Amino acid sequence: MTETTAFDWRSFLLCWSEEWADSLSDDDTLSEDDEAARQTRRLGFPPASEERIAAMEKRLGRRMPPSYREFLKISDGWRHAGGFVWLLAGTADARWHNDESGLGDMFEEYLDEDAGPEERQEADLWRRGLQLDVESDATYVLMDPDDVDEDGEWAVYTWASWRAAPPERHANFRTFMRDMHREFHRLRANPGDGEPAFVNDTTRRLDAQVEEARLVALRGGWEQAGKALDEAKEYGRPRAAGLHDQIRRLLGETHLVSFGGVAADPRYASELLPPLVAEQAAHSYRVDSTLRFDLRGADDGLVSVAHALLDQMRHGTYRYTADGPFGEAVGRARELARWGDTDGAWRTLIDALPLWEPLGPDHLAPLGWVADPVLGPLLTPERGRELLSTPRGGQAGEAPGPTAGLDPDGLGWLAEPDPGNNRTSYRFVLVEGVEPEELPGRLADGDAPVLNHPMTSWDAHRGSLRDKREFSSFDDRALMAVGRAGSGWSFAFDGHPAPFDRRRFVSPAAGASGGTRAVVVWSDLRGGHRESFHLSVASGGVEQYAFTYADGEIGRSGEIPRTLDPSLFFGERAVGTGAERSLLDAVATEFGVRLPRHAIVNGRLHTFVTRSWTRPPRDGEAYMVIRVQGAAPTSTGGEPSPEEGPGRS
Repeated sequence: MTETTAFDWRSFLLCWSEEWADSLSDDDTLSEDDEAARQTRRLGFPPASEERIAAMEKRLGRRMPPSYREFLKISDGWRHAGGFVWLLAGTADARWHNDESGLGDMFEEYLDEDAGPEERQEADLWRRGLQLDVESDATYVLMDPDDVDEDGEWAVYTWASWRAAPPERHANFRTFMRDMHREFHRLRANPGDGEPAFVNDTTRRLDAQVEEARLVALRGGWEQAGKALDEAKEYGRPRAAGLHDQIRRLLGETHLVSFGGVAADPRYASELLPPLVAEQAAHSYRVDSTLRFDLRGADDGLVSVAHALLDQMRHGTYRYTADGPFGEAVGRARELARWGDTDGAWRTLIDALPLWEPLGPDHLAPLGWVADPVLGPLLTPERGRELLSTPRGGQAGEAPGPTAGLDPDGLGWLAEPDPGNNRTSYRFVLVEGVEPEELPGRLADGDAPVLNHPMTSWDAHRGSLRDKREFSSFDDRALMAVGRAGSGWSFAFDGHPAPFDRRRFVSPAAGASGGTRAVVVWSDLRGGHRESFHLSVASGGVEQYAFTYADGEIGRSGEIPRTLDPSLFFGERAVGTGAERSLLDAVATEFGVRLPRHAIVNGRLHTFVTRSWTRPPRDGEAYMVIRVQGAAPTSTGGEPSPEEGPGRS
């Protein structure tokens, strides 16, 4: 319920009047009425008597809503309601609009046959609304007698053609006036050259509130701080938007996050420019010149830095760094994340966060890392809340409980349908006792095969096709992401394999197992066509055992451990449905391995292209080769970047 009758209209209107008068400079050209208002420091008019209000209600045929009546008893009308309504109606000027503007017909023309009752009700507002704007900058103010709450309050709608937006709803007249007071503050918050500083009791209270919110946020009280900053932002207080946007960005929000001009301050560029520029890079439809708008007020040097960052973002080569002990933790976290241990990377960052120091009084938390292609995928809304709840920047507070890890143990998660059910088949190689950067040397052709810089699965596959000019029906070279598969193992993973061809398949296990052990798994049990599953294990360059389930039959070789016996999962001529998870769990238990779900699905990992997983065609076997003519476009992701070369942190 609203409490309009308890609102102190007299104090509110007097405060507004004095703030308006004090905001004017001696050089302002005012009308005779406005000059008189400045001299008397009063934007309002004499109060309306109960008799005048009753006469108005008789003329209009309706009793007025409570908050408007209470307002009229203090001031019979109002000057400068916000920035665009110069005179607001009192008892003499309030009138039914009756679609005098023709806007009702215009809004109805935009409705289609699927328009709902609410849309039709909105279009009809122009016929039934009570018009309160008397003089304005093409801005309409209508009270809606059909939009009434339980206290008898009418909603107020404002609309201006130059805003290119639907009518804005205010819950009641009191809310409308408070919103207009905030609009007045926002428009005066940043005076131009020669204009008097906009300082009054309201701004002093809100600025003190912003500073206290900053300290509360550094202690971990981000929710309380966010509410205080949001209120101050509504009044246009200069620091509030920049601080509040930092909280919003760490909660995963990006829409209209511009850090309130703080990103244009060189002191904060290393932390706030990267996430701002990354959002620009993520939307190909945005022209680069729009970056200037978000950095208005920045000098040319900072804008040049922003464009250099934009180029790094688009090529995936940006790398976040920070100073001090927290910066050292960033390096360790990055090394963990680029090989797939995103849970370990996150804990490394959070454990070091109490040692982090802000770059200045308008800095709430480390932010540049969210734009890093390797560290950025660590962020989830839950983790953002954990970071914001962690005391930092020299402030004391209660540390939050840790968020749950994103990676389950083992391999069983591969059997779970992913969003969109896109992962129905996959293959991977596990090699014991070697580092991930060594895998190309074991699985790829060439004297010195290299890893590409970390990228998403989508970008890796798109990049692999960019320069490709020959496609063969017999060649099956896999694009595989690499990382660590638990203690003492590394993995190479392909989530988009070609269809499994049992007749021509050649397991890479033996070639990968020189001086160690290697495991190969290929699963295609949910592909909707021929179900298949392959497991092979090699040691010292020799295959030890293997089995393949395909076409309802099992082929095997070598001495297979009892725990991996395919008859436990398929039977001699069983259907493969339901066996996938059990098989994956058995492999994970047998070898003590795991695959990092978050890094594979949502993160960015190094990739490389293996040698073919199929044998060459034999005499008499038909195959097809397609060659595409034309100049190959420049690749943007094929070579390792200097920052991301294998073996470098």
